[in-house]
Amino acid sequence: MKSALEIKPDISYKSAGKFEETRFEKIHNEIFKSSAEASVIVAQEIAQLIRSKQEKNKSCVLGLATGSSPIKVYEELVRMHREEGLSFSNVITFNLDEYYPMTKENNQSYHYFMHQHLFNHIDIKPENVNIPDGTVAIDELNQYCIDYEMNIKSAGGLDFQLLGIGRTGHVGFNEPGSHINSGTRIITLDHITRVDASSDFNGIDNVPKRAITMGVSTIMRSKRIVLMAWGQNKADIIKRTIQGDISSEVPATFLQNHPNATFVLDQSAASELTRFKTPWLVGECIWTQELKSKAIVWLCQKTKQSILKLTDRDYNNNGMSDLLAQEGSAYDLNINMFNVLQHTITGWPGGKPNTDDSHRPERANPAKKRVILFSPHPDDDVISMGGTFSKLIKQGHDVHVVYQTSGNIAVTDDEALKFAEVAKDFVGEAGSGINFKSVIEFLNSKSENQIDSLEVRKLKGLIRRRESYAATRYIGLKDENTHFLDLPFYETGQVKKNPLGPEDIAIVKEIIAKIKPHQVFAAGDLADPHGTHEVCLNAIFAAMKELKPEKYMDDCWLWLYRGAWHEWDIHEIDMAVPLSPSEVLLKRHAILYHQSQKDRVMFQGNDSREFWVRAEDRNKNTAILYDELGLAEYEAIEAFKRFDY
Repeated sequence: MKSALEIKPDISYKSAGKFEETRFEKIHNEIFKSSAEASVIVAQEIAQLIRSKQEKNKSCVLGLATGSSPIKVYEELVRMHREEGLSFSNVITFNLDEYYPMTKENNQSYHYFMHQHLFNHIDIKPENVNIPDGTVAIDELNQYCIDYEMNIKSAGGLDFQLLGIGRTGHVGFNEPGSHINSGTRIITLDHITRVDASSDFNGIDNVPKRAITMGVSTIMRSKRIVLMAWGQNKADIIKRTIQGDISSEVPATFLQNHPNATFVLDQSAASELTRFKTPWLVGECIWTQELKSKAIVWLCQKTKQSILKLTDRDYNNNGMSDLLAQEGSAYDLNINMFNVLQHTITGWPGGKPNTDDSHRPERANPAKKRVILFSPHPDDDVISMGGTFSKLIKQGHDVHVVYQTSGNIAVTDDEALKFAEVAKDFVGEAGSGINFKSVIEFLNSKSENQIDSLEVRKLKGLIRRRESYAATRYIGLKDENTHFLDLPFYETGQVKKNPLGPEDIAIVKEIIAKIKPHQVFAAGDLADPHGTHEVCLNAIFAAMKELKPEKYMDDCWLWLYRGAWHEWDIHEIDMAVPLSPSEVLLKRHAILYHQSQKDRVMFQGNDSREFWVRAEDRNKNTAILYDELGLAEYEAIEAFKRFDY
């Protein structure tokens, strides 16, 4: 059985030794293609430890974390318990932290989280479960924290500590400024930490300002530490932690001094590490076209020069002498790269009819294409590609927008109440299938953490549906070309969704088979806070894979766009669609038709700007980057990456 220590990352260096690859890194780390794959390996290591302790008739003391990072680890441990007989009868657990104040019954409590994801499904003894108590009186907290430390010590210390990491660099809730000698204590949460938690609490005002946390010294005394991080949002802090200096400003850097710590990362979380971000600074590379593009764009940005102004000296002084030797001269490299980027730019996202398409991102034929624009939520279409959406319609393509989820959870109670009261005053109880009096009574008496009733969820879904119709009509789309799938995985009434199921895939498959598209646009932005984009994309991948034997799929191209969270890096872009000032304004107005998402965005992640502002800034910044590289100057650019499914 492999442990995390035995897994080797997928690297692209020719004969570089491990030391050379990781010479900037101060903490052992392993990189996996997906968080799911990595989580299984971590769970196997924990299971192996539990069994080895059982063989010696000893207790296994685990330090456990909450948040999104360890969920798949807990799922795998539960599976091993059910299917492989893994027993937890000898396991003692200590959780890292808990919000304060917080009742155990609150579904945002870590007590609730741990029982929901792990403890309710295994044979651990209840008396062996230790989670900080968020209800302890404030004047008793100091002694309570001392007792928590003593309980860990009495159990023999932590054999294994599972960690996540926050964007502030916190482990547990040890925020910036935490001392290496700190023990279990109450702490004030950093604003960034509270912003990141705000979507779970339906707004930052509802996020507790304090928490009880194990201290840095408590964590450092663990015999083994595994820290997990997934996704692009963690990439910057992972680089600072692994490659930066030890500092209380990034408490996770204290782990550099732990003798048995491993960071387990997916490729996105590891993407800012030097060996992945700029591997030419580490050792000799295999210069694929993608890596050449990445390196040359980076060189332009570092030297603040356009592509055609780069010199031999620029390449030699920045770790690319082997590339220069391979290609012959800066002139040849520059011209080739300039042409690559130039050929990504097109004002005809559906292909330009009756033209040579050998250097265009899309095919000229068929001149009029059937297009599906998949939108995970009922506004990602206009936020992410509103200008391209409009161009496709104006250029005569048969465009269909397909909203994959209802988006109902992103509508505030106040917004729903407003619509319910207006509807009740205007039409009474008839005509909608919704009892508005019942909805109003429910919303006015709704308790904290109460799941919306089916009627409230239906109303919230209708609000988003009607906003979508208003936006697509403004763009120029016919109502009959607007489709709502309401995929079942989303309809839990909670932030936490169900896993993708066969029914979801079948629904997506049906709409593709009905339209038989030449182009499919889908959200490739996997950084949304609750993973809906990723689930929706996986549904599309699965459906298209099943449909691949169909003849019409031979002519179907899949284009990925990114939305409110990130944009493609320049070297990743396969199609860049310029927008004029009037098209930027059209896109803005289309986004603003989604009025329930304006002013008070419920799930905004780590960016406080409204979605229309984010989209506009991102598109304008992409245009600026193209301009700075020496290409044509545009008002804004929407970017796409072709995906071979």
